[in-house]
Amino acid sequence: MDLSRLTPEQRQAVMVQAQQEANEQVMRAMVEKMVSACFKKCAGTSGDRLDSREQSCMASCQDRYLDTRAQVQEALQKRQANS
Repeated sequence: MDLSRLTPEQRQAVMVQAQQEANEQVMRAMVEKMVSACFKKCAGTSGDRLDSREQSCMASCQDRYLDTRAQVQEALQKRQANS
């Protein structure tokens, strides 16, 4: 895309959209990492289902990741607002 042919407002809109897409990609990667890391940490070899201890561990682990995600998202939004 040739940004030089766009108005300043259009360029800004393109940049905002690109930043939003990048943010979404970061969040998707974080969720994938969360699932993998929590599963490795919490899941044992009890078969094809998680027992109550494993389920509790997964919930706590995911809560920590989601809290981190919220903090990261807030920081990204502040950075985007200051751009």
